[in-house]
Amino acid sequence: MGEQIKYPFLDLKASTAAYEEELKAAVLRVIDSGRYIGGTEVEAFEQRLAAATGVQCAVGVANGLDALRLIFRAYIEMGHLAPGDEVIVPANTYIASILAVSDNGLSPVLVEPSDDTLNLDSRLIEAAISERTRAVMTVHLYGRACHDSEMVDVTRRHGLLLIEDNAQAIGARSTFNGKTTGALGDAAAFSFYPTKNIGALGDAGAVTTDDEQLAATVRALANYGSDRRYHNIYIGLNSRLDPIQAAILSTKLAHIDDEIAHRASLAAIYEREINNDAISKPLYSESGDMVWHQYVVRTSNRESFRAYLAEQGVGTDVHYATPPHKQPCYASTLGGLSLPITERIADEVVSLPISRCTSVQDAHDIAAIINKYTPGK
Repeated sequence: MGEQIKYPFLDLKASTAAYEEELKAAVLRVIDSGRYIGGTEVEAFEQRLAAATGVQCAVGVANGLDALRLIFRAYIEMGHLAPGDEVIVPANTYIASILAVSDNGLSPVLVEPSDDTLNLDSRLIEAAISERTRAVMTVHLYGRACHDSEMVDVTRRHGLLLIEDNAQAIGARSTFNGKTTGALGDAAAFSFYPTKNIGALGDAGAVTTDDEQLAATVRALANYGSDRRYHNIYIGLNSRLDPIQAAILSTKLAHIDDEIAHRASLAAIYEREINNDAISKPLYSESGDMVWHQYVVRTSNRESFRAYLAEQGVGTDVHYATPPHKQPCYASTLGGLSLPITERIADEVVSLPISRCTSVQDAHDIAAIINKYTPGK
């Protein structure tokens, strides 16, 4: 009897192997440059990201959470927001979305997602608006663009900022206007955490916008609050994108179409071949609005399903088992909320392998394994 085949959920070394020589050359280029903070590599990546996104400005920062935090902080410094203002945020999201709001003294107002897309339900935004509401954050969760005519209409009518948490959906497009995520609102935050579709070899993030004043404010805030050397106009922080990560990201960004196509091919196999009444598949799309950062199925038997897959050598993960309003850090402010759709989603979601380290044959095999799953056995 042969050794059991393993289907890892994610193997970052294997995922990076396809670009290994290019990445080594990029790192060596930085070493040889002698410029290890800022410089041409950071500038080049910012220009490439702006061009790929379709915006005027991109600012590299240290990580995705800082990108969101800096957007809100910049709007406060510019006078568009003030502590105590409310920001509508999807309840079904990673906690970073909420942290960025509360960290700036703003009040997150959590709104339920659509049970189909798992993203913010635009139909519920207007009912959540109060006299203190100043912004809406849309989160493109799992790689699905969350942007439609209703969201655009309600934010415009009420004069609200539209801020994108684009940590998971680089390269996705809105079905409403065809624009790329990162160019759908007033400003957007990107994360290049290693597990992302385009990931750094460490942590990294960026802000994109067409607002040159916002970009300049974010850049100054991220560099100790300085607009030039030893001239600090804000009480800032240190959140700069370093040139090694910028060079790595420039290399990977050139391959984004291949990355999206590979993930789409795996999702198509799962969509066609998974056929098990105990497992609900995600809403499938070929419209370019979904780049499959995660392929998330749902089941009311999550623990037994994951245990079964583990026995068959299939790695899985859960994104996310505890919603933000149930986290201990928000017990005093959000803990009393009743968000049944969000809570049910959190109890049911399971992420299947869908990355560069998962082959087409792996996807066929995993689908066949899932079809043999029987709850309770």
